[in-house]
Amino acid sequence: MSVLSGKKIVLGITGGIAAYKTATLVRKFIKAGAHVQVIMTPAALDFVTPITLGTLSKRPVYTQFFNKSNSEGVWNNHVEMALWADIMLIAPATANTLSKMATGACDDLLMATYLSAKCPVYFAPAMDLDMYVHPSTEKNFKTLESYGNIMIPAESGELASGLSGQGRMAEPENIIAFLEKDLEKQLTLRGKKVLITAGPTYEPLDPVRFIGNHSTGKMGFDIADAAANLGAEVILVSGPSHLNPKHSQVKVIRVFSASEMYDICHSCFQDVDTVIAAAAVADYRPKVVATQKIKKNDETFIIELEKNPDILASLGEIKKSQYLIGFALETENEIEHAKAKIVKKNLDLIVLNSLNDEGAGFGKPTNKVTFIDKDFNIFPQELKSKEEVAKDIVSKIVQHYEK
Repeated sequence: MSVLSGKKIVLGITGGIAAYKTATLVRKFIKAGAHVQVIMTPAALDFVTPITLGTLSKRPVYTQFFNKSNSEGVWNNHVEMALWADIMLIAPATANTLSKMATGACDDLLMATYLSAKCPVYFAPAMDLDMYVHPSTEKNFKTLESYGNIMIPAESGELASGLSGQGRMAEPENIIAFLEKDLEKQLTLRGKKVLITAGPTYEPLDPVRFIGNHSTGKMGFDIADAAANLGAEVILVSGPSHLNPKHSQVKVIRVFSASEMYDICHSCFQDVDTVIAAAAVADYRPKVVATQKIKKNDETFIIELEKNPDILASLGEIKKSQYLIGFALETENEIEHAKAKIVKKNLDLIVLNSLNDEGAGFGKPTNKVTFIDKDFNIFPQELKSKEEVAKDIVSKIVQHYEK
């Protein structure tokens, strides 16, 4: 399977004769499993039609900020497209476009999207051989690379002018190969298998009632996406949650109770390299589960509870080379309790949450954590989005395997 599978790609097409190759390029991206949004400059319309590219990409092609035929004032939002993208590729990148990119000139939808992009940006130059080696062009190459943009070098061959030399846009199959090779270098967890638990567990009282907690599962789902983005094979064991992973390669196993999560985790454990136990597992469950709905008869109702198996501790007892990460949600003596859990559960790292920290806890888009490793080194973190916290956690895994 191509590393481009599931990737969201904004393809910017500019006004050069090499634009005719982009139909093949879009088709190859789609065949690799990518999602493609095409943005064309007005000049590109002279070389290839939006209907061709829209049919191949299965998405509308955008060329302007506003659709002139639309009288409702709806505009094509360059910021949304830029933030949507995992990758932005400008191909062909003409000398004129390269100059705009280097200087920040923003006179069309494509340049506005480029300036808003936070994802990796690749560009595939296409121009005549003398233009390609002109000092101003070489300066623009260096400037763009200093911005972090990545050049896909032009190839040599016959040019539209009739001359022969370097300046031809790389062939579509070579652009695909370049992107795949570059992305593979970034997949620092490729070949690793990661087991993640997420969400709450629900412990049934009767056929209609249960004991649960407020966990949404967001932290665990974000960790799963972050690990998959770095090439890991991810198994996500989730308690009841309305969430779904964003990454198509995350395998989700849905469970209801702590005992079901326990069984799944143990069945997978021997085959994984890392476990991240982010689920809010119920400590206790009703000792007796009624087979029929419990009627409201008495003024008081007593439920006898028994302990659930401790999933993380049981995995810690049998771990071999697995890297084991746990979570601790505390309200008092946070550091001491977290350290005790590291020892008791044989963990390599614990992610401490305190409900005393504003912005942390269940049902919030942010989290504030402290990392504590098995040697009791403490690494406090700032308040961040849960997506950023997930990346930090996955970075700890990468660091472990790089030692």
